[in-house]
Amino acid sequence: MTRLSPSAAKKRVTIGKVGAAHGIHGEMRIIPLTDFTERFASMKEVMVGDELLHVESCKYHKQYVLMKFREYPVREDAMRLTGRLLTVDRSEAAPLSEGEFYTFDIIGLTVYDVGGKELGKVENVLRTGSNDVYQARRTDGGELLIPALKAVVKEIDIAGGRMVVDMPEEISDAH
Repeated sequence: MTRLSPSAAKKRVTIGKVGAAHGIHGEMRIIPLTDFTERFASMKEVMVGDELLHVESCKYHKQYVLMKFREYPVREDAMRLTGRLLTVDRSEAAPLSEGEFYTFDIIGLTVYDVGGKELGKVENVLRTGSNDVYQARRTDGGELLIPALKAVVKEIDIAGGRMVVDMPEEISDAH
């Protein structure tokens, strides 16, 4: 059984979560946690929790992806996978267009205003439909909601751990 070291785990991207067993042949419902659900069909192996598993079959069913893993041929064994996350190496992450970022890269960034004053840290990315909203914890402990719009977010520097925003007054003054 292949296991991941803690440092290797940080270089991984979560693409799904194992749900309930499906049928009697060891298939598991996978809840996709990626915008690129077509990627599951071409996968030969995937980390499930800290185990490397080989994909025996994959098909799409309603909002789920049904996967069967060679190492878990029986329903009762496969049920132990429920709740585990499916991850791929960061190098296998779906390529992004210019100006697009992975959610896991945005979380943890320190937010500054255009004058260089620290406003807080991003804790979550909310998907609202029209545009994402970066949910940040203010330095005073309050909450700051930052619309992910070019007019507001002036710079995202993943390597430097920074986000620079130009918040409209009516948003930034509301605490």
